[in-house]
This record gives sequence, C-alpha cells and structure tokens, in this order.
Amino acid sequence: MCSGAEGGLGDGGEGRHHFDDGPVGMAALPAGRAAQPANEAQARARYFNSANAFNIHLDPVPARVFTDPAAAALADGTATGYFPCDQSAQLGCPWPATTPFMLARYARIAPGTSLAADFAASGSIWYVIAGRGKAVAGSPVDFSQGDVFYLPAGAATLRVDGPDAAVLWLVTDEPMLAYHGLRAARPDDAAVHFKASDISVEIERIHRSVPDAGTSGLAVVFSSVAMQARRNLMPALTLSLNTLPPGCAQSPHRHNSAALTLIVAGADCHSRVDGQDCPWSEWATLVTPAGAPHSHHNDGQHRADFLIVQDGGLYYEARTMGFEFLGG
Repeated sequence: MCSGAEGGLGDGGEGRHHFDDGPVGMAALPAGRAAQPANEAQARARYFNSANAFNIHLDPVPARVFTDPAAAALADGTATGYFPCDQSAQLGCPWPATTPFMLARYARIAPGTSLAADFAASGSIWYVIAGRGKAVAGSPVDFSQGDVFYLPAGAATLRVDGPDAAVLWLVTDEPMLAYHGLRAARPDDAAVHFKASDISVEIERIHRSVPDAGTSGLAVVFSSVAMQARRNLMPALTLSLNTLPPGCAQSPHRHNSAALTLIVAGADCHSRVDGQDCPWSEWATLVTPAGAPHSHHNDGQHRADFLIVQDGGLYYEARTMGFEFLGG
C-alpha cells in the first residue's frame, strides 16, 4: 500500500506529528484547527483524517420490550397525557428517542378532555388501542378501537367526549428532525384514516391469496394517495400490520431499518432479536435495532397481529434497505 510514509509537506517531514516518545499514528491525531484564524468562521473549522474520521463508536441501540408505558396509559384513573418509550439515555442523545430516528409513545385521553399533538416531526402515525374520539388536524378523523390514522405535521387536537377514555399508540420521526435541527413543512399533506373494518378486510384478502416466493410475511402495508408510489405512509417511515398464523414462525431475517413493534394480539408468542428472546405481552412495544438478526414465533392457538413502524423510507430512498433472510 502507498502510505505516504515519507512525511508531509516540505523536505523535513513537517506533516509528521511526534509526541515525546515518537511518531503519532494517524488515528491518534487530535482534531486540526486553523493555525491563525482571521475570523470566527475560520476558528470553527476542524480537520480529521482517513484514520480517525471513520472510527466513531456510538452507543448501540438496545433490543428492548417496553411494558411500563403501556400499563400506565391503560390504568384506570390515569390522567390525560403521553407515556414515551424513551431510551435516549442509552442512546446518548439529548432528546427523547426510542431509536436514533423514531420515538414511540402511548397516549391516554380521559373522558371530556383534549390532548394537544404538535410535534417537531414530519407527521405522526397512530393506532387506537381502546376507546373512541376525534382528531382534528385540518380535516377531522373520528377514530375508534382498531383504527389506524396519520396526522400531518403541525398542530392537532385529539378529544374524547364519550364516557370512556381512549388509549392510543403513536410513532413520529422527531429524533431524526431534532438531529438535523429541522421543523417539517409539507403544506399539501393531509390526514389519512384507515378504519378497523377495512383493515380486517385487507387482512382476510391477503390470507386467501398465495404468497409469492420470497415474500417476507402476511402483512397489510399502509400508504396513501400522496405516498403510494413509495408504498410508505411518511417519507421516512413505513407502517405494516403483520400477522402470523398459530404454530408458525417468521424466518430469521435482517434489514438496515430499525423497527418498533406494537403487540396487538399475541398470546404465547415471542421474538428473537440478536440472540435475545423477547416474550410478547399485549400492547407492549418491541425495539428491533437496525441490522439485528430477528425472527417472530407464534406458539399459541390464535393468529398473532403486530403493528410495525420502520424508518425504512430512508433506506428505500437511498437504495440500501438490505433485507435478507438468514436461514434457520
């Protein structure tokens, strides 16, 4: 390999750095700075090299099952509010996050109360665990148990006027926008509503069909008129309701997107994520880190249903989804 070992600029090896005990390896070099900055812009410049610019070690994304936020949101008497699945401490980031690019929450709306939803996100994906109510974000969405809906970026309000509380699960891309310091602006975006009855029809239609070779599962994938060319619900996020017949398992696989999974129905089921067994419990949130080998297993007597949000839109657009079955 041509390493450029002769030294740096000039004949005397001015480009080589030495500590008291000898030459310094490239990876150990400190960040370079302007020798004599003439202004603040020059003073902000930093220089790295081909050895130390590519060895950054970030905290790994933990594979985890969140149960406490769901239990808090579903508990009788709980006040209106949000219950995040936050592992920002483990990720080392200064804003709430479940994975580097996604944040999952549970929401509870007590009878006769409203909940504001104005996130620094490009939109929000919602699933109705219990109850009914109305979401207003431009056009109204009258939601009930089992519905899925999407709200565009900007201020929205969810309200429950009936006698029973509503509990919902939602996912946004707030961490991704926080990392870039952005606020979404998509003026033509609009709410999208998927009724539980229509979702059920689509699931039955899929189960009556014959899967093509290489199909990853039996799932309904949610999209909209605006996003149907990409089969996404949001530019960065994809949403699917996966199903797994009793006594079946989804083969081990991996992909470059991270996944957040809401367990909708799954008695006697579990996932295996990066060699770790993750038992399911109803309405829990499972975190599957990007690239982690994983599989899903239904040892029960009934069909398993699980809602999955991935940051797959990013990887599809970059042509780097990297989905592959692993065998076994």
